[in-house]
Amino acid sequence: MTYLETLFSLKGRSAAVIGGGGVLAGAMAEGLAGAGADVAILDLNPENGRKRADSLARLGVRAMAMTVNAASKSDLQAACDRMVEEWGGVDILINAPGINSATPFLEITEEEWERILAVNLKSVFLASQVFGARMLEQKAGSIINISSASSGPPLSRVFTYSVSKAGLNNLTQNLAREWATLGVRVNAVAPGFFPAEQNRKILTRERVEAIMRHTPMNRFGDAEELVGTVIWLASQRASSFVTGAVIRVDGGYTAMTI
Repeated sequence: MTYLETLFSLKGRSAAVIGGGGVLAGAMAEGLAGAGADVAILDLNPENGRKRADSLARLGVRAMAMTVNAASKSDLQAACDRMVEEWGGVDILINAPGINSATPFLEITEEEWERILAVNLKSVFLASQVFGARMLEQKAGSIINISSASSGPPLSRVFTYSVSKAGLNNLTQNLAREWATLGVRVNAVAPGFFPAEQNRKILTRERVEAIMRHTPMNRFGDAEELVGTVIWLASQRASSFVTGAVIRVDGGYTAMTI
C-alpha cells in the first residue's frame, strides 16, 4: 500500500450517510466506498436509497439501504443498531438531509419553519446523539455535518434554511469541543452552489447571474468536488487534528464581497 493509500484509505471502516439517496450525499457515499468504506444509505426515499446501495455494492464494499426519517430518533437508533449488529460498529457519520424553501419571511408558516428546522437541524442533533454515543463507546469516530454557504452571512430567499445551517455550524463546534479528548471528531463541510434537488426551483436566470457575479470561479460546483474533503475528514490519519472546523467548498463565494 502506498503512502497516500495509507493516509486516506477507509478500508475496514463503516459509514452511515443520512440523505445518501440524494445527489450530493450520494456522491459522498460513492467516494467513501471508493476509498474502501462499507456504507449504509439512510434515506426517506426507499427507492433512491436502494439504487444508491446497489451502486456502492458494485464497488466491492458492503452496502445496505435503510428507510429512515432523519427527524425520528427511533428510526436512527434502529439503523445504528443494525449497523453495529451486522458490521460491528459505525466509524463515520455524514449528516446530509436537507430541504429548502423560498417563502418570504412574513409568509413563513410555523409548520414550514418547524419542518425545515426538523429536517436540517434537529436531525443532526438526533443523529449525533445516536451515532455519537456508539462512537464514544468505540473511542473513535468522525462526524461530518453538511452545512451551506448560506449559513453566514445569510443568503436571500432561503431564510429558514440559512437559520438551520447557522445552527448546524454552532452544533458542530459545540460537539467538537465536548468530544475532543474522547476520540470523536466533529466537522462541517459548507458547500457553495451545487445545483441539487432542493435549490433548482429557485435558480432563475437572474439568480444564477447574481451567483456567478459573487463566485470568483464563475461556475457551479460539481458533486464530485465535495468528495475529497469528505474523505479527508473521514480519515483518522489525514485529519487527526481537525475538529470543530467548517470547511468551505464554494469556489470562493464566501471570500467575495464586491
